[in-house]
Amino acid sequence: MLFQTILNFLQPTGTSFPMLYPLLAYMFLFLQAIALTRFINTQRMMNRSNYLAGMSYLLITSLFPEWNYFSAPLLVNSILLFVLSALFKSYHLQQAKGIVFNAGLALGLASLIYFPVITFVLWMLFGLMVMRPFRINEWFLCLLGIVTPYYFYAAGIFIFDEWDWMKLVRPFYIGLPDVRQSGWLAGSTFLLAVPFLMGGYFVQINLRRMLIQVRKGWSLLLLFLLAAFIVQFISVSSNFETWVIVAIPLAAFHACSYLYSTLRIVPNLLFWLSVAFIIATQYWGPGW
Repeated sequence: MLFQTILNFLQPTGTSFPMLYPLLAYMFLFLQAIALTRFINTQRMMNRSNYLAGMSYLLITSLFPEWNYFSAPLLVNSILLFVLSALFKSYHLQQAKGIVFNAGLALGLASLIYFPVITFVLWMLFGLMVMRPFRINEWFLCLLGIVTPYYFYAAGIFIFDEWDWMKLVRPFYIGLPDVRQSGWLAGSTFLLAVPFLMGGYFVQINLRRMLIQVRKGWSLLLLFLLAAFIVQFISVSSNFETWVIVAIPLAAFHACSYLYSTLRIVPNLLFWLSVAFIIATQYWGPGW
């Protein structure tokens, strides 16, 4: 809904300057990488500050051409990073009503941009359950924040005499993702899965050394990854544009595989193998 409005606003400039959309996509990717790095370091998710999460995010999003498009899921990633950070901040607050409402408001806005992320409502409620003691008023504030953008959007289309239920709630379909198999897809999946499994292993063996909120934080990132996969069963598509949402939690676990590995040749090999694969994709694969 909102994304189409954004595209209509950018269309005159985009027509005369076609490079606008790639520049916007790269700008969002770099800003998201910086935000993810700042989040990981501020919340002390690892045993020392580093830039590996941002590097991993940029590396991961280069594995699929569609993850470099200016798209609604790419915009939503910025909002989901804000919501994730807000949930972590709420752990240290005695009264977190304001931050919970703002996080719900941001998630509601994200669903207006890309409706299938409405499934992240469940993730946010689970996140509140993990990060904070149960308080029914905070849950209601969260739901109220999610509904608020829809309230103002409904009021706007009603005032301008454009009322239509289909404009307010987009239809969606549940089905299996339509994925076309190829050797390049297998290579990209391998380079996503192996560092993720390694990172998950290192998080597990270092879990006892972590603070309680950090342990809960890694659980929240796993729930984030699960919610991102569920989105793919709602937004059935033949390309990988919608899958960019999984890059946020994957990048965090990839960073652990680069940091904690005792055999330094392993992360170096994974990194340069990923770089070589990305370059090969440009010259001999589907490219960008």
